[in-house]
Amino acid sequence: MTTVPYRLARVRPLDAVEAPLAEQFFVRNDAADFDSPEGRIWQLVETPFPASAANQNSASRDGWTPGATVSEDQFIFLAPCAPVNVFGMAHNTGAPGRALPPQAFHKAASSVVGPGDAIELSPTVGYVDPEAELTIVIGRTAKNLTLETARSAILGFTIGNDVSARDAQKSDELWISAKSPDTFTPLGPWIVVGLKDDGVAISIVHNGTELAPASSDDLGWGVDEILVYLSSFMTLQPGDVIMTGFPAECRQINPGDEVICRVGGIGELRNPVVAGP
Repeated sequence: MTTVPYRLARVRPLDAVEAPLAEQFFVRNDAADFDSPEGRIWQLVETPFPASAANQNSASRDGWTPGATVSEDQFIFLAPCAPVNVFGMAHNTGAPGRALPPQAFHKAASSVVGPGDAIELSPTVGYVDPEAELTIVIGRTAKNLTLETARSAILGFTIGNDVSARDAQKSDELWISAKSPDTFTPLGPWIVVGLKDDGVAISIVHNGTELAPASSDDLGWGVDEILVYLSSFMTLQPGDVIMTGFPAECRQINPGDEVICRVGGIGELRNPVVAGP
């Protein structure tokens, strides 16, 4: 990975052209200060996932061609990729997690939403927690990675919210009904390429109250080890995302709440919570 961090985002113009597939473009920003004027001006770039049909840029049009610049008042941020696979790591906190074999679970790709999108809770879902997680974004097809080669498969990192229905989790050994409802995987707002992922702060802000934070150093299995484990039995695809685990404090969410997931060096992923059908 590059040593000079920069951001990549997937966006939709506010004046999006009507089409069978909604418009999407990738943009890049190299400003170190995300909130500076320079940090809000982005350059149109080719997709970082050329092998993924789900992540192709829309056809160019006036003002939306590679090399053109656009400002944040011209678009909305989408989830930064459209993954084939979404993975989470189970029991991956500190020494207790390390004492167990690494274990992943699968979340439906259809559960992915972007920054600002609502997390929808059905009337019967019961107790639901958010989980802010440092999330790996895969940049190339990868199989049988080693500790020496694992980093070559990483495009960058984003923020993931592993929304989890705890009552369903107790009765579903595979966790699919707990982890995969629609809207239960917010991602974004962008990918940071070149992020140093050691000692990264992780926390949740629930209705304006910041809960007790933790660090990526509190994870049981590290990024490289997770990639070695997953790629040992399956091929990782460009645009796949891997949520590495949640070591900090969380709190039950209900309709009307707002949850902000914070990961140091990336920023904030903000989503409202609403009542679903």
